[in-house]
Amino acid sequence: MRAHLGDQLVIEGPTTGAARRDGEIVGLHHEDGTPPYDVRWSDTDEVTLVFPGPDAHIHHLEHGQPEATRDSQQDTGEAAAVSLAAPPRGATNPGDIGRRVAAERRRHGISREETARRARMSPDYLTYLEERPADPTLAALIRLADALGTTVAALHGGGIDLPPGQGHALLDPQLRDLSPEECRTLLSTHGVGRVAVSASDGRPAIVPVNYEIIDDAIVFRTEPGSVTAAAAHKEVAFEVDHVDDALSQGWSVLAVGPASVVTDADTVLRLTQHAHTTPWAGGKREMWVAIRPTSLTGRRITPADQ
Repeated sequence: MRAHLGDQLVIEGPTTGAARRDGEIVGLHHEDGTPPYDVRWSDTDEVTLVFPGPDAHIHHLEHGQPEATRDSQQDTGEAAAVSLAAPPRGATNPGDIGRRVAAERRRHGISREETARRARMSPDYLTYLEERPADPTLAALIRLADALGTTVAALHGGGIDLPPGQGHALLDPQLRDLSPEECRTLLSTHGVGRVAVSASDGRPAIVPVNYEIIDDAIVFRTEPGSVTAAAAHKEVAFEVDHVDDALSQGWSVLAVGPASVVTDADTVLRLTQHAHTTPWAGGKREMWVAIRPTSLTGRRITPADQ
């Protein structure tokens, strides 16, 4: 079986008189047009990954003639929606899109099944996308971006070299102060934030760090002699924010308080064991610095009607 974009895939009913199903092929995973295909079904407008069975045939866009398929698959009486062991060819940055989808889904705390339901796609297809190198169709990406509250460009990794905040300002924005409890919620358990310190030469510096929230303290790892190590025994500022360029809204949280080096061996061991990630900067960073906020403030920008 070979197909082109725009061809129609028809699945005949397993028994005489049974309803058939058809849909448009909107995505190819092999350059030679062999299965599997991304199919937008005419009855649901859902896009799923399909491995056509022996009850399927293709109506080519150019001449409308069916092509029967007699693959080596078992006669299941229906098209099998399963995943391939071999990665598809022609994908851009194979696996990157699936990893971004999975990371965004986990960030929102949404199950794979719920994400598939919101995106109107098969859970099997979403599993395939997250776990195998894939090149999903634009239609599938639009639905996923909408389901996850992000953008197609973000799922593609577009804009990674651009600073956030290049979207247009809202016509009627609302700037709202956040309560300390809201700030703690936004800080959550871990992430990437920025430490504002005075370096050893007295000049101000702002440095991004991977941080953890443990026992109401903001803690991060660094190495002696580094710029961030200069935060110890001083009052410092620590900032975290999130900007949604697509919706021109976001929030920021600012914590101010004294910083100190964690010296207790048991505490250091506990921090290391509970850390969600190692520092992205790499290297041997075993010096833990703790910031205990005495001030916690934040603001959020949203449309006025929210």
